[in-house]
Amino acid sequence: MNITYGASMLSFIPPNWKEENVLYAIEHIAANKFDLIELLLPHHDKVDTHKLKRHLQKYSLQVSCALNLDAETHIPTHPHEALDLIKKSLETAATLGATFIGGVLHSGIGVFSGNPVTQEELKIISEVLHKAAIYANNLGITIGIEPINRYESYVCNTANNVLALINSIGESNLVVHLDTFHMNIEEANFHDPIIASGNKLKHLHITESNRGKPGDGTINWSELFNALKTIDFEGNLVLENFSSHVKGMQSAVSLWQPSKLTAKELASQSLMYLKTHVQTL
Repeated sequence: MNITYGASMLSFIPPNWKEENVLYAIEHIAANKFDLIELLLPHHDKVDTHKLKRHLQKYSLQVSCALNLDAETHIPTHPHEALDLIKKSLETAATLGATFIGGVLHSGIGVFSGNPVTQEELKIISEVLHKAAIYANNLGITIGIEPINRYESYVCNTANNVLALINSIGESNLVVHLDTFHMNIEEANFHDPIIASGNKLKHLHITESNRGKPGDGTINWSELFNALKTIDFEGNLVLENFSSHVKGMQSAVSLWQPSKLTAKELASQSLMYLKTHVQTL
């Protein structure tokens, strides 16, 4: 396996984009010995990419990006707005030096039609993502599509949903981005989705069933890591767990129960847990 260990900026700051907070996250993720930071990009264009890139270089930190669509960029109803946002975000990612952007790029989080996704909706989504993939390829960027749970989307809930979507599009730079929190809700186990994704799996969000430290919840980590070994995983393992000790985090991500660990404790202990598991395979 060839693993890059990363942490989302949300490990240390809430998701609302403030430059000083992002710089803080870069510093602390580097201090905790991660290889990479995942930056959740905002929908506005007020990002000082050159300043951020200098800060990333100062701390010798690799970068990947993430983007989540919302109601105003829900592809089935707002395809043009969604494509414009994705293209703008790809340009931001490229300027930062990222070669990967993942996230909820199939539909708006929290947007529902009241029915299962239709073939016509999937056709619109495929057309938009096909154009996005071509645009990304010209920038040297791979796009990872993240399935999320039924309470947040009706479009892509499982790895198989994403695989069907990217196979229908046929662009090689469209890949799978999984998240253990959502897998724990939607998948029958942690083995089959990883095996099915195979070399299309390039990015995996790591968090416990309660959004805390791996090993403190119900996720079957041995099953997950054995599956990663089977496919000889090459990609990013990125922490996306949260601490209520971070001001503003509880309301931002519905983290209503108090966390046992501070952000620093959660990050460092989670990274140690991951590396220990990998070393014992």
